[in-house]
Amino acid sequence: MAEEEHLVIMDETAIRRALTRIAHEIVEKNKGIDDCVIVGIRTRGIYLARRVADRIKEIEGKPVPVSELDITRYRDDRKAADAADVEIASAIGEHAAAPFNVQNKRVILFDDVLYTGRTIRAAMDAIMDCGRPQSIQLAVLVDRGHRELPIRPDFVGKNVPTSKQEQIEVALSEIDAADQVTLINQRGQTG
Repeated sequence: MAEEEHLVIMDETAIRRALTRIAHEIVEKNKGIDDCVIVGIRTRGIYLARRVADRIKEIEGKPVPVSELDITRYRDDRKAADAADVEIASAIGEHAAAPFNVQNKRVILFDDVLYTGRTIRAAMDAIMDCGRPQSIQLAVLVDRGHRELPIRPDFVGKNVPTSKQEQIEVALSEIDAADQVTLINQRGQTG
């Protein structure tokens, strides 16, 4: 029987600090937030994107637009017949009815865990179908390595070198009732 070992590698405080640091790095790299939009990948990426946007508003004194991206139809593990229009919905109240626009914007793409890079590639394809951004920057809470595509994050909460037998699980209070990042180690068969 396989056994799992769970190790909490980021608690609520560590997540909050990482997101605050990422917010400052985004503002510094972009010399402010003019022409920036933050796009969170569904499901947990959007909650992280909203939290970072809140911190940026505290830092800069003005809001940065936040949108949610569903990349399901762009994944390379789905049949081509399933591909359809990209679904991007505005996540900021006053912009709820406005169409999402990436044309000439600096897009900060946010996801919870960066692993092979395939999710990010799908997200970039979806964004490019919406227009031509000035740039796409990548922010992730956890980078666990094992890239299959040449994708590197611009902003990282925590680098966690893992084996392929390990998993990273992100829990966020908005949907999981707690904030923590857990490393799950799949142990071998026991006799």
